[in-house]
Amino acid sequence: MRVRIIITGGTFDKDYDELRGSLTFRRTHLPQILKQVRCTVPVVLELNQLIDSLEMGPENRRKILASCRKSRERRILITHGTDTMVETARLLGEAGLRKTIVLTGAMVPYAMGNSDAIFNLGCGITAAELLPDGVYIAMNGRIFRWDRVRKNYEQGTFEEPEA
Repeated sequence: MRVRIIITGGTFDKDYDELRGSLTFRRTHLPQILKQVRCTVPVVLELNQLIDSLEMGPENRRKILASCRKSRERRILITHGTDTMVETARLLGEAGLRKTIVLTGAMVPYAMGNSDAIFNLGCGITAAELLPDGVYIAMNGRIFRWDRVRKNYEQGTFEEPEA
């Protein structure tokens, strides 16, 4: 069973641009990470876009939804910026696709060291393999349903909203 990894950017794939003194996108780090962790799960990588999720608009989200719809794989992991991950999960959840779709991201860029990217990626791949059809977010060692999650900006973690 293959897992399609749809790459959309976010902090996960940012690099430090020494000339500008800012974080930018050069390429995805997914092939390097998968090799580093010796991932044996068959994966198909799809570069959908490299964008900061704060800059992601409706058209960007529709592009992600279109990739999920046309995917032959029924198990999908999406790397995504954490700031608007919940909004994208909502769009995908409301679409009601008969697939397992998991979104994950990072609070610290992989390229910077001491990143949570590898941990979250591993959790996301495992979640995509094991969970039933639906849309989920895998962050901080936890799995959340798309309609029962929010980002806690003060703590930099994801959590279920209080009832």
